[in-house]
Amino acid sequence: MSNLKILVCAKRVVDANVRVRTKDDYSDVEIEHCKMSLNPFDENAIEEAVKLKEKSLVNEIVAVSIGSEKCVDILRVALARGADRAIHVNSIDRLDSITIAKILKKIVQKEQPDIILMGKQAIDDDANQVGQMLAGMLDYPQGTFISKLEIGTNNDVNVTREIENGTETINIQLPAVLTADLHLNEPRFIKLPQLMLAKKKPIESINLDEINITVKDTGRVIKVIDGKITKQCKMLTNIDEIIDVLKQKKVI
Repeated sequence: MSNLKILVCAKRVVDANVRVRTKDDYSDVEIEHCKMSLNPFDENAIEEAVKLKEKSLVNEIVAVSIGSEKCVDILRVALARGADRAIHVNSIDRLDSITIAKILKKIVQKEQPDIILMGKQAIDDDANQVGQMLAGMLDYPQGTFISKLEIGTNNDVNVTREIENGTETINIQLPAVLTADLHLNEPRFIKLPQLMLAKKKPIESINLDEINITVKDTGRVIKVIDGKITKQCKMLTNIDEIIDVLKQKKVI
């Protein structure tokens, strides 16, 4: 199979090396002047798509980002990394997971990719929900937390995914939704000429009303607290000790 089409997601988040602080009134986090970057898990997703294309297993890679005009810069990074086309869905920056999944469903129906590949979660909210919700809305099979991806010969893929006790390998028929773990690969370094070329590539812009999506506020931030991290680790050697601790905490 060499004519596969992959849709990759690219979310704009605060750079992983930046320590985010709360606002003085505790109404939200202060990110106005923070360095913004491509979500690290999405970097892995894009890198894997590019690797598959370099092996002549994929014909086209389409990157999509949802948010304000500032997301265009993130799409330029995706293009520099090897995406062929980019789509910007113009919206507010903070959308809940189910709204993002609904938007992506519309894009998938328009683009008809064989694989939707995205990071397993974004490092800003750590929700880990969009991939699963999207698969459910599309009625597609899904492979989450994947650390290895192999294209099959019968319109299928084999993925190795991270689970609690190790890994498991499953076979999935296409089209499918896959979410990338950090163990999937090591994203390559982008060279300046690649970034310069990416700036010349056109980016398709879509407004929410064009795809019949209405944004509804399903939640609100009440208060944001910058909690202190304390290490209080106690090693337990058997199940009886665990039960005793849970009883002391009145969990059971």
